[in-house]
Amino acid sequence: MYIVILITAAALWLAYSNGANDNFKGVATLYGSDTLSYKGALWWATATTFAGSIVSIFAAHKLIAAFSGKGLVPDAIAGSPTFAAAVGCGAAVTIFVATYIGMPTSTTHALIGGLLGTGLAANATIHTGALITKFAIPMLTSPLLAIAIASILYVILRGLRRKLGVTKETCICLADGSLQPVQLGGEQTAALAAPQLEVAVGETANCVQRYRGSVVGIDTQSSLNVMHYLSAGAVCFSRAVNDTPKIAALLLTTAAISPTVGIAVIGVAIVVGGLIQSRRVAETMSKRITELNTGQGFTANITTAALVLFASNLGVPVSTTHVSCGSIFGIGMANRSCQWKTTRGILATWITTLPAAAVLSGLLYLVLDSIIG
Repeated sequence: MYIVILITAAALWLAYSNGANDNFKGVATLYGSDTLSYKGALWWATATTFAGSIVSIFAAHKLIAAFSGKGLVPDAIAGSPTFAAAVGCGAAVTIFVATYIGMPTSTTHALIGGLLGTGLAANATIHTGALITKFAIPMLTSPLLAIAIASILYVILRGLRRKLGVTKETCICLADGSLQPVQLGGEQTAALAAPQLEVAVGETANCVQRYRGSVVGIDTQSSLNVMHYLSAGAVCFSRAVNDTPKIAALLLTTAAISPTVGIAVIGVAIVVGGLIQSRRVAETMSKRITELNTGQGFTANITTAALVLFASNLGVPVSTTHVSCGSIFGIGMANRSCQWKTTRGILATWITTLPAAAVLSGLLYLVLDSIIG
């Protein structure tokens, strides 16, 4: 009975930490490009994440099997409640700490580390072939693919925009007293010598880069905003489809609840974590990797959503964190505006996540095994 309670608590804590670290990643470009406020982006992330969690009930049975540990360690050990409790607690602590310091990291990495560390602590035979093909290769290649695809796609779309005659509007901020404004249409404006330019006096937070022009009679900025919202929602949706069953796999080892109920409960915990504790990771993802406008954010999002949904359909456990960060890195590299200090910090977090979870999970397994036997 006690071990069932511990597994449930570990799975829920991991789900909460996952939501806090991951939910905002899909909408980071909306907030980073000032298309939406933090609260607006957070609620859009919450709705689309929960929708993805519910859909994962029907679409992600392969991931549940992969993250139960079966195939990586002998089935008798993978089915042990002590094994599941150690994996869940070790991964949860690792993700919680990363979230607290504002670093986006991978729940998938933490779970793989937990599975590996617990398997070693249990003196289990680790199936290295499964470790390499099912986990290592997808995890290493997915961020590289995201960087390449996002940067190439952005260059292509930028060239297409220019050929269609769509230009950018850029703000110029003026200090108080440098220009005497006049009242016009309820806004403070002042005309300059060039007829195509104007100065709007307002808050710096309202100064964002926008697109001017239309394609086949449709306003470019308005249509791009819609696509940006949808692409951000698609990232949150696809992430939930990919991540929810990974965590539910731990909860389902107790056999106390059905897969449908287990996934739904994990989905709720993910949503709660995002609503309560997303802010620090949101600031890192949205503001500290690279500057973004609407078009760049849209490009990063469709790259992320496509790769994650493709992987989920194949049952391949890629990290949404790696893919979404990789896509934003790709945009920053294409624009030569990547903030490398932040990037190095994120990479360091990625590198340490797996071994940290492995050590914590392995130690916890030894403690639980000595107590429970």
